[in-house]
Amino acid sequence: MANIKSAKKRVLIAQRNTERNTAFKTSIKTAVKKVLACAKSEDRAELNALLSKVYQLCDKAAGKGILHKNTAARKKSRLTKAVNKIINK
Repeated sequence: MANIKSAKKRVLIAQRNTERNTAFKTSIKTAVKKVLACAKSEDRAELNALLSKVYQLCDKAAGKGILHKNTAARKKSRLTKAVNKIINK
């Protein structure tokens, strides 16, 4: 642990931000799993709603700096390809 007061504060802030970012990334992963599970069913309206939610989460994470913008784009692209592959089987 640091000795200087400002350094101690930075450590606490970094810890808080790490927890927040981890929670956000976990919510994206959960949403992706829900989309893939829903793709196997026949409910297209729910699938589109869930897919839209994942897109929204990825864009929000990229905007806040939790994910790099290219990482968010790659996640969305790979998810769309996976969903299309499941649907067109």
